[in-house]
Amino acid sequence: MRRNADAGIPSVGFTGGRMSRRKTKDRKDEGMRTAIIGAGFTGLTTALALADRGHDVVIFERGAIAGGLAAGFKAPGWEDSVEMFYHHWFAGDEAMKRLVRRLRFEDQVRFSKPKSVMFHAGKFYPFDSIPAALAYPGLGYGLNKIRFGFIGLYLRLTKNWRALEKVTAQDWMNRWAGNFVYRTMWEPMMIGKFGERYAARVNMAWLWARISARTTALGTFSGGFQALIDRLVEELRSMGVTIRFKTDVKTVSRAADGSFLLDALTDGEEALETLTADRVLATCSPAAFGELVPALPPDFRASLEGLESIGAVVLVLALRRPLSKEGYYWYNLPKNEGYPCLALVEHTNFVPRERFGGQTIVYAGDYLEPGHPNFALSKEALLEKMIPGLKKINPDFTGDWVIDCWKFSTRYAQPIPFANHSQRVPSIETPIPGLYFASMSHVYPYDRGTNYAIELGEKAARKIMG
Repeated sequence: MRRNADAGIPSVGFTGGRMSRRKTKDRKDEGMRTAIIGAGFTGLTTALALADRGHDVVIFERGAIAGGLAAGFKAPGWEDSVEMFYHHWFAGDEAMKRLVRRLRFEDQVRFSKPKSVMFHAGKFYPFDSIPAALAYPGLGYGLNKIRFGFIGLYLRLTKNWRALEKVTAQDWMNRWAGNFVYRTMWEPMMIGKFGERYAARVNMAWLWARISARTTALGTFSGGFQALIDRLVEELRSMGVTIRFKTDVKTVSRAADGSFLLDALTDGEEALETLTADRVLATCSPAAFGELVPALPPDFRASLEGLESIGAVVLVLALRRPLSKEGYYWYNLPKNEGYPCLALVEHTNFVPRERFGGQTIVYAGDYLEPGHPNFALSKEALLEKMIPGLKKINPDFTGDWVIDCWKFSTRYAQPIPFANHSQRVPSIETPIPGLYFASMSHVYPYDRGTNYAIELGEKAARKIMG
């Protein structure tokens, strides 16, 4: 998927030049070849599982590096990379653990318990443990806190998420947690995540997944996620997997013999190149998949068009001084209090500043509908919008603290799960035999994240291998 980048970090998306002629590459392999479109965690994990079983695999990635939304960048003087769109792992992320064990990198995973805070009545309060949550004044007192405790326990123990997807999170929480708790705690988060248009329509199974699966212990990979991605790419190439970067697959169609034709444009070329494969897995957004395969049956195409989502805009800052005086890591911010983004993450209260040449690394992230003006802003204009919020976090903050900043955006960042959403999620196996589709929309009821992208890649590989 495309990402926009500013301030000296090359864009990892590109558009091709004029198409003047077409050339065809002959098939030389005698076995079954699987083409994977997209080198994010889902595509890479699928390739790894297939290669482990001796399959012939080629990956096409229109960007310059692998990683998808988990890809990172590194500025001069940094030992670690940071992700363009912020990620971390939770202690219960089993798919991630399987991958690092497979790659023999268990000793490179780092877990700790940084401090996360919630806003209430002009102040921030810790919200990263059961005692802290029960002490949070936004829950009120007495019965509200008792109900909150029982509801949290129930949601962690129940596995029956299909019953929860029949009702909205707003209705369920209002009924069982009470109007006060929902209004002061959950509603600001839902509106920040999905906007006024969608917040009241998101089903309870999505919120169940966030509560039941998350832990206070958070993990990352030594050197940053890009270090893991690069090692995974090295492993795949050592196994014979071909990875073609800066190769944008424009269309996928069927040949007369039942194989697939992939029309692709390589950066710097003017002509489309037609490649062949026996099977194809696309790991793009539902909208992009519809454009990629013109011959999709109308009913399947309609199911893709019914999958709604919102985008994300992230500003990454390198500062001369720490922002949080208290050493807080994750700020959950209410937009109705004048904050210009949903979350502020001081990464160097999780990973030491020494890994970044003594600089403080801060993320200001927001989920926004694709038509929001922030997508079109320059990084400088977006920074100006963020400065008042940064001063609310630390009144001493001034613009000269900023060493550099980078803006990244994507139009497909968060699928929106309505009631009975499981009935709307398309199968990985499409109606066209041999054509497979795996996207962020497939990880439902769980939230977006690298762990579920890895798990989805494992599922896709099993489908492809039958």
